[in-house]
Amino acid sequence: MGKRLWGRIQKHLTLIKGLFIFSILIFVIQMVGRVAREVNGEQLRAELATLDTGTFLLLLVGGFVAVLPMLVYDFTIVEFLPGKFSRGYVIRSGWTTNTFTNLAGMGGLLGASLRANFYAKSATKKQVVYAISKIALFLLAGLSLSCWVALILLFGFDVGQPFRGYWFWLLGGGLYFPGIFIFTRVSDGEFFKDLTLRREFKLILGSSLEWGSCALFFLLIGWALRLPIPLAAVFPMFVVASVAGVVSMIPGGLGSFDVFMIIGLGFLGVSRADATGWLLLYRLFYYLLPFGVGVGFFIHDVGHRLNQFLNGLPVATFRRAAHLFVTTFMYFSGVMMLLFATIPDVVLANHFYLRLVPYMFYFLSQVTNIVMAFLLIGLARGVGARVKRAYWPTLVVLVVAIGNTLWRENFPVGLAILLGLVLACLLFARPELYRTSFHYSWGGLLVDGAIYMGTFVVYTIIGISSFPSHHHRPFLPESWLLPSTQVWLTGLGSLLVALLILLGIFRYLAAGKPQWLQAPYDAPRMRAVIRQFGGNEVSHLAFLRDKRAYFYQEAGVDQLFLLYRQKADKLLVMGEPIGNQDKLAPALQAFMHDANQAGLRPVFYEISETLTLRLHEMGFDFIKVGEEGHVRLQDFTLAGKAHRGERALINKFKREGYRFDLLQPPLSEDQYQALKTISDSWLGDETEKGFSMGYFDREYLNEAPVAVVVDAEGTLVAFANLMPTGDQQMTSIDLMRARRDAPSGIMDGLFVYLFETCRDQGYASFNLGMAPLANVGVSEFSFIEERAAHLIYEYGSNFYSFQGLRAYKEKYVTDWQPKYLAYRRRQSLIFTMLQLVLVINQPTTPLPRLAPRWLSSWVTDEVHWQNHN
Repeated sequence: MGKRLWGRIQKHLTLIKGLFIFSILIFVIQMVGRVAREVNGEQLRAELATLDTGTFLLLLVGGFVAVLPMLVYDFTIVEFLPGKFSRGYVIRSGWTTNTFTNLAGMGGLLGASLRANFYAKSATKKQVVYAISKIALFLLAGLSLSCWVALILLFGFDVGQPFRGYWFWLLGGGLYFPGIFIFTRVSDGEFFKDLTLRREFKLILGSSLEWGSCALFFLLIGWALRLPIPLAAVFPMFVVASVAGVVSMIPGGLGSFDVFMIIGLGFLGVSRADATGWLLLYRLFYYLLPFGVGVGFFIHDVGHRLNQFLNGLPVATFRRAAHLFVTTFMYFSGVMMLLFATIPDVVLANHFYLRLVPYMFYFLSQVTNIVMAFLLIGLARGVGARVKRAYWPTLVVLVVAIGNTLWRENFPVGLAILLGLVLACLLFARPELYRTSFHYSWGGLLVDGAIYMGTFVVYTIIGISSFPSHHHRPFLPESWLLPSTQVWLTGLGSLLVALLILLGIFRYLAAGKPQWLQAPYDAPRMRAVIRQFGGNEVSHLAFLRDKRAYFYQEAGVDQLFLLYRQKADKLLVMGEPIGNQDKLAPALQAFMHDANQAGLRPVFYEISETLTLRLHEMGFDFIKVGEEGHVRLQDFTLAGKAHRGERALINKFKREGYRFDLLQPPLSEDQYQALKTISDSWLGDETEKGFSMGYFDREYLNEAPVAVVVDAEGTLVAFANLMPTGDQQMTSIDLMRARRDAPSGIMDGLFVYLFETCRDQGYASFNLGMAPLANVGVSEFSFIEERAAHLIYEYGSNFYSFQGLRAYKEKYVTDWQPKYLAYRRRQSLIFTMLQLVLVINQPTTPLPRLAPRWLSSWVTDEVHWQNHN
C-alpha cells in the first residue's frame, strides 16, 4: 500500500511541486494582507517622520543584520546532506526560509517544507527531513539561554524589577535548553549519530546570536526613539514576550508578543502610543522589509526553475523587453530634451508635451540639454544595435542624468521609480549587448541623420527669423522666436559640439572590428580549397580581388569559404559557398554567428533553391531574381533545323578567314594589349563593374584560358575568358567582349566554338549565366516584390532588354535553374537592393571592387554587345 502511494506521488511529483509553490505564493499574499490590516499605516508614517535620515538608515541596516544569524541554521543543514550547495544559494534559500518563518511561526511546517524544496535537489526527502528535524531542536536554544540571562538580570542585578512576576515564564523557557542538550548527548540512537558536539555548539551559537541580535535590535529602536527609560530593563520583558509568542503558536507572535510588550513597557512609563510606535518600527525593519527581500529571492528561485523548464525562454523574453525599453526611453528622452532646448516656449504650451514631461530627464542649461540629448541618442543607437562597448558609457550617462534629474527637491516619486526601472533594465539587459562592433544601417543613419539635421535646420531658421532687419517682420509666431543672439549662438555651438560627440561615439562603437573582416586576399589558400573539394559557378570570381573570403575550418584545415563584400551593415555574399559541401551546415552557422557578433547582416545573392530553403529555416526571407541557363554539352550539335542559322554563321566566318583559338595563361604583352584594345572599344564611355562578374584585369585573365576570334589578317576581334569550376562537370565564361567594328553574330560564333571545345574536353554542361527577372512573379500568389519585378520584366524593354536576353539564350539553353536573393527577415528589401546595385556599379579597384548576377545580367556583357549592334 505504501509503495503504491509513493509511486503515485512520484508520478505526479511535478504537479505536487507546482501546487506547493502556488500555495507559498498564496501564503505570501495572505501574510502581506494580514500585516497590512494589523499595521496602522498613518501611525507608521508618523513614526517614520520622527526619524532623521541617519537613524532611518541605521535601523534599516540593523534590521537586516539582526536577521543574518539565522543563516547559521541553513549552513549547518547542508553539512548533514550529501549534496554540494554554493554559498550564494544557501544564503538566498536560508534568507527566504527564515524571513518567511519569522512571519509564519517558529520553524513549523512552512520552514520544513521550504527547506525540503530548496535542498532536495542533491539529497533524498528522508535525508532532508532528518536534517531539518535535528536543526529544529535547537531553534529555541538561544531563547532558552536568554531566559537565564533575564533571570540573572532580574534577581542578580535588580534590573527590570517590575517584571519579576513573570519569573515562571522565564524559568519554563530556561529549562528547554539544558533538557534538549542532555537528551541529545545521552541518546545513542541512529538519529543523533551525526549530530556531533561541534555541530551542536554551532547551532547553539547560531540560535543565541539570532535571539540576542533580535533583542539588541529591539533596544536599538527604543534608543532611536529617545524614550527616557532604562533600556536594559526592557530586555527581561522582551524575553518574556518572546516566550509568550512562541507558546501562543501565533505566526510571528503577532498579538501575544505585542500585548505583553505594550503592558510591560507601560510598567516602565512608556505611553501606549509610544509603545505601539516602537512595535510598528520593529515589525517593519525586522519582519516586513527582510520578508520583502525573501519574497524577491523566492520569486527569483521560482523564476529560475521556470526558466530552466522552458529552456531559457522567459529570461530571454524579459531581457529583450528590457533592452527595447531602455533603447526606446533613451531616444524618447533625447528627443524631448532637444525640443525643450530649441523651442521651449512652444513645447511648454503644448498639453501633449506637458503630459510627457514627467517621464524625461531634466537639465537646466540649454547647452547641457543639447549635449546630453545627443549623447543619449548616439548611445541608444549602440544599445539598440546590441554593441558590447556601449554598455559602460551608457551606464555612466544614465547615472549622471538620473542623479542630476533627482538632485532637486520635490521630484515626482513616479519619475524616481521610472528612472530606477530604466537603470535596472539596463543592468538586466547587459547580456543582450554582445556584439563586438557597430555598423550603421541605412535605416538607422536615416533616422539619426533626420533628427540631427532637422534640429540644426529648424534651429537655424528660428535664429535667422528671430533677428530680422527693421524692414522685415518675423515670419514665425512669437512663441518660436529666441530671446537673444547669444542664446541662438550658444545653441548653435552646442549642436556643433553634439555632432562631434556623435561622431566620437560612432567611432568608438565601431572600433572592435574582428580580424576576419580585414583578412587580406589569399589566392593560394582559395586555390587549395578548390583543388581539394571542387568549385562552383562563382569560384573563379574569387580571383578578382574585389571580394573578401570567409574561411570555415575544422581541426585547422580549410573546408569551405564564402565570397562577400561589406556595404554599410550588410555582408553581400556572392553565390554559393565554395568547398566541402558536407560541411555546409556548420559553415553557415559559424558565418552567421561571426557576422552577428560583428553587428553585420548577411545577404546571399544569386543562390540556388536548395540553399535558399536552408537559409529560410535560419530566419531569411527571399525573392527570386531570375533564372540561370545551362547547356547540356553532350546534346549540343549544329545539325538539324534548330541551329540552322548558327551553322550558316559558322560557315560564313570560315569562308571569310575567321578562326577561333584558346590563349593559355600567362598572356604575353602583345596578347594582353590586343585584348585591352578590344575591351576598351567594347566599354566606350562605360565603367567596369565587378562582384558577380569579372572586369578587365591582367592578373584575373591569367587565371584561365581565353577564347579569341582572329580575323583573316590575324587581328583579334573578340574574346571571352573561361571560368573553371574546379571539376569537369560545368564550365562558363565571364567577360565577352568584341570590337565595335566586329561582324554581326561574332558572339554566336564564339559560343558555338566554346560549346564544342568544352564538350571535347569532357565537360557535361555550360553555364550561360542569368536571365534576370525571367519567370519572376508570374503567379497571382507571388510576393508583392516579385509581382512588381514581373511588371518590370514585361514593360521595361525601353531601358533594358529583359525578354530579349532571355530569347537570345533560349537558343542554346537546355534547362533553366532559378536563382534567389536571401536576406534577413524584417530587413528592408529596398535598401538591400540599392546597396547591391551600388556595390555592382562601384568603380573597380584592386580590393575592394564589385558587381552581380541577376544584375550581372541587367548589365551583362552579352547585352552590351547586343546594344552596340
